[in-house]
Amino acid sequence: MPIARNTSALLLIAFVLFRAGAVAGNSTHPALALVEQGKATSVIVIPTAPSPHELKAATELQSYIKKMSGALLPVIADAAPERPNEILLGHTKRSARLLPGLNATRLEEDGFRMAVRGSKLIIYGGSRKGTLYGVYTLLEDLLGCRMYSPAVTIVPERATITVPPMDTTIVPFFRFRQVHYLNGFDRAYSDWHKLHSGDDQREEWGMWVHTFEPLVPSTLHFATHPEYFTLQGGRRLATAQLCLSNPDVFNVLTTALRERMARQPLAHTWSVSQNDNLNECRCDSCTALNARYGGSSGTMVAFVNRVARAFPDHTISTLAYNYTRSAPTNIRPDPNVNIMLCSIECNRSKPIGTDPENASFKKDIEDWGKLTGNIMMWDYVVQFRNLLDPFPNLRVLQPNIQLFAKNNIRQMFQQGAGHNVAEFSDLRTYLIAKLLWNPDCDINAVLNDFLAGYYGPAAPHIRRYIDTMHDALERSGKGLGIYGYPFDAINSYLTPELLRTYSTQFDDAEAAVKETPAYLERVRIARLPVEFAILDISLHDASPELSYFDRKDGTIVPRAAMRERLERFVLLANHAGIRRLDEMGRPPDEYRQAVEAHMRVSVDGNLAYGKPVTLLTKHSEKYPVGGARALTDGIHGAGDYHCNWLGFEAEHVEAVIDLGAPTTFSSVATTFYQEIYSWTWLPHNVSIAVSNDGKEYTPAGSITSVVPETEGGVVRKEFRIEGPPRTGRYIRLSAPSRLTCPGWHIGAGKPCWLFIDEIVVR
Repeated sequence: MPIARNTSALLLIAFVLFRAGAVAGNSTHPALALVEQGKATSVIVIPTAPSPHELKAATELQSYIKKMSGALLPVIADAAPERPNEILLGHTKRSARLLPGLNATRLEEDGFRMAVRGSKLIIYGGSRKGTLYGVYTLLEDLLGCRMYSPAVTIVPERATITVPPMDTTIVPFFRFRQVHYLNGFDRAYSDWHKLHSGDDQREEWGMWVHTFEPLVPSTLHFATHPEYFTLQGGRRLATAQLCLSNPDVFNVLTTALRERMARQPLAHTWSVSQNDNLNECRCDSCTALNARYGGSSGTMVAFVNRVARAFPDHTISTLAYNYTRSAPTNIRPDPNVNIMLCSIECNRSKPIGTDPENASFKKDIEDWGKLTGNIMMWDYVVQFRNLLDPFPNLRVLQPNIQLFAKNNIRQMFQQGAGHNVAEFSDLRTYLIAKLLWNPDCDINAVLNDFLAGYYGPAAPHIRRYIDTMHDALERSGKGLGIYGYPFDAINSYLTPELLRTYSTQFDDAEAAVKETPAYLERVRIARLPVEFAILDISLHDASPELSYFDRKDGTIVPRAAMRERLERFVLLANHAGIRRLDEMGRPPDEYRQAVEAHMRVSVDGNLAYGKPVTLLTKHSEKYPVGGARALTDGIHGAGDYHCNWLGFEAEHVEAVIDLGAPTTFSSVATTFYQEIYSWTWLPHNVSIAVSNDGKEYTPAGSITSVVPETEGGVVRKEFRIEGPPRTGRYIRLSAPSRLTCPGWHIGAGKPCWLFIDEIVVR
């Protein structure tokens, strides 16, 4: 696979310089001196009218050489008289003379040729940032500089700086390379690592993804033209998808797109793509198109091809995602149509190319690659649901990226944690950046280099932790998804025994750097995911060790040590700049509040504590919490519906608590959970009835929800029914569900959930 042409000379040079401290080359061609004993022996030459990137290449090279040696290399224009020792940057006339046959087109946008000719070092780049990338390659691969993160840069001190004889051309295989992690948004970091930054994306892309709604807003059109939108089950759905067979939809969308293009004339690529839901149109015309083109993706491609023909000077991008993921038949994307293929469903414990669980996606990659070379892979490389969850997928990064390249995919968007600090954020961004530039790099060497430079003497212990975790996952044979929780790995790589091992490994890492505050802080931040796993798994009362409670004499006592551990975690997480622990945006302080609510047990004075509960409606075992007994165990649900919340899918809640004997009480309280992104709503109301014989019930009160059904985020709402004292043995609690998601929701018409928490009777 031709990821970089003629790279052997450069790789050899780097190897010799870094491993042996010598200069590569033969004795008949001596090394070219840029600086000798702290004195500048060369000048930097740039074109008379340099591009912004050529000018930056010169200032960056000048700056780093000065940091290394103290020598300031003059920067002169190509029109100045020649000097003996020159560094020719960019499209200078001298470069063309010294390297006959130079062809910038062959270098594409970001490739470069680096060569020594006599006393001249030439770095000649492609049409975008090739020259700048050549300078960074010189600084990193030949002169030993490193940028591990925007805050951690290594610049070795050298009184004498030389470069060996060479002539190498590097053209990256991937034309677009974006790593969606915090560091990738930093311009200096993204340029050093040859990435497309967030600024680059905003400059080149007019619209990114999920654009049907902004282009044809349901709020503007649905009331008067419901026929523009999805037909399912005999009715039109707002905020779903567009009816792509409706001719007016094309006209409305292209008119809106043309108006946006006029406002952003420099943007070249525009997305025309489905909304983020599964509600595709099922009208007769769309169904017929699906049959004609071998699936929903064909209908999408046919529509987007028409849009692309209306804008031949632009690239129109669309999604191969969820119901449009598989490649179509009997149709090809037009040349100016970009396919953005998404790996959201894939298992991350094994490489896509060899994992039977990923066979269907591997086929989709191959099928799309046969249809077009204009594909961007949207690949997920983070634990997307819980950003701080330990996520041992480092070993699949390289084989997956190599598979994408093998199948004609030349644009890469690596979905990380965005603007958020996540597990091994700096390490992951660094590794992926190297792989996007050269998928065949020695990733093990890159990993070790990063660990040594970033963690210092703690590096062997961090490496041992990484290997132990990955080995454990492989031995378990379990999968690894991007919507998981730490508890999902309780039987694979986050067992109680392994968590003890990881803690010991980090104890050793901290001890190794205890006298170096910078290293120590990085090690402690790297440890946060292990601490998060311990805290989060303990919410499930997973073992005597992994629990927030001690049980003594029939009661439950919160552990002070766990509360202290939680406090230390939150303090360090805030210090580390962690603003979101999960996809929903929950900050560490909010996580602490949810856990503290979980630790406030309802035992003393709770007449329902430990009493049997009979469910009259069927709960789901998809999120097992022990069934009905979870409602009277004294422990409240935590901050997400996986922990001690009893779930009901498309089912009402109706439960009977047996107090054991006629008992006088004045209040009944329980809590429900709403998180509309997870298709979970509060009940419309909660009511209770009382009985002494379990047969004849008398209504005893009700309460109606005042929380809007559109309320976002996590909502934990207590429903408390109070009144004059009543006496009864049985209390029947009823909470009607809406059963299906409302019409405005992305899951419109699909089953929704009710999650209920502890029932407290006083």
